[in-house]
Amino acid sequence: MTAVYDALFKLVQEKTCTVGIMGLGYVGLPLAHTFHQAGYKVMGFDVDQRKIDALRAGEAYLAHLKPEIYSELKDSERFEATTDFARLSVPDAVIICVPTPVGEHFEPDLTYVMACAQACRKTLRKGQLVVLESTTYPGTTDEDILGCLKETGLELGKDYFLAYSPEREDPGNKNFSTKTIPKLLGGVDEQSGIVAEALYKAAFNQIYRVSHARVAESAKLVENIYRAMNIALVNELKMVFEKLNIDVWEVLDAASTKPFGFQRFNPGPGWGGHCIPVDPFYLVWKARAVGMESHFIQRAGEINVQMPQFVVDHVIKGLNRSKKALNGSKVLMLGLAYKPNIDDVRESPAFPIWELLLENGAEVEFSDAHVDEVPYMREHATFAGRK
Repeated sequence: MTAVYDALFKLVQEKTCTVGIMGLGYVGLPLAHTFHQAGYKVMGFDVDQRKIDALRAGEAYLAHLKPEIYSELKDSERFEATTDFARLSVPDAVIICVPTPVGEHFEPDLTYVMACAQACRKTLRKGQLVVLESTTYPGTTDEDILGCLKETGLELGKDYFLAYSPEREDPGNKNFSTKTIPKLLGGVDEQSGIVAEALYKAAFNQIYRVSHARVAESAKLVENIYRAMNIALVNELKMVFEKLNIDVWEVLDAASTKPFGFQRFNPGPGWGGHCIPVDPFYLVWKARAVGMESHFIQRAGEINVQMPQFVVDHVIKGLNRSKKALNGSKVLMLGLAYKPNIDDVRESPAFPIWELLLENGAEVEFSDAHVDEVPYMREHATFAGRK
């Protein structure tokens, strides 16, 4: 242990350290509030001035979060939000919570993560802990981010510390909050793991520290790949049973009577959300980098990606039975969010369906009790502003 480590550990234990959150979206904002409630001083960093202005005014921009969160942060002397990344030297712990999308060919896109790493590199000082929470492939923390921070000349485990702790947010879930979801983490070295555990332990109900950051990175991928593959399985079963003239819903109801060895997943128009449609491809890419092909994961992705076309084909068949064409028909889409009772439209299958309907000449409108206006999205920017 070093004097730098001892000083940081003392700040963490006494809750006199400042926690910096990079990215104030679906992951970062609840995390900032969780650390704030634990008694820490919190600095929020984001490139979007609109979010900063909203937080300073106490105005909500994520509808699934309680209004009290915004008013609490606005009125607190222990919270501030800024777009000035030159101030990253102020926090004692810097936590990165930015998107990790995939590219056109489903390859990992670490643009946002590495932009944060570069910003940290410019301001890194002795006694800082850097933690990545964004979902990613194994090796991102100890290869990509560490490689960037090494350029400072500071020494890991002596001058600064680096860990990975995957976000496990589930927007709209009333049974769990950021604080009550068990917090998984792993350090790039032993000292980093210990100090990261101490930091999170003060804000979360349960901590599970693993031997290394790569284990934590892999565990998060496994969690989401498990869901992605089961969604694909039940979607394929839906298509098979339909050809056999068997009601898949009755089949699932029957199978669910088994009290062990079965967990129910329901078919749908695809997959959605910030993790499930993206994360499996991160492991597929990493597996190829070491000469492996992850056939099951790839096949699951193929099935889920084709479901919007399956839906549109059924719309066409339904219209045909009434001697109508999709071209020129008016179609109302009920629901845009990727799951019920939230305004989160990230990676929602509604948008590929919408695009396919337009390609076939339909006139499309939507109605969603939680989405009044389509926000800007990288993948479907042409729909932004639609009401």
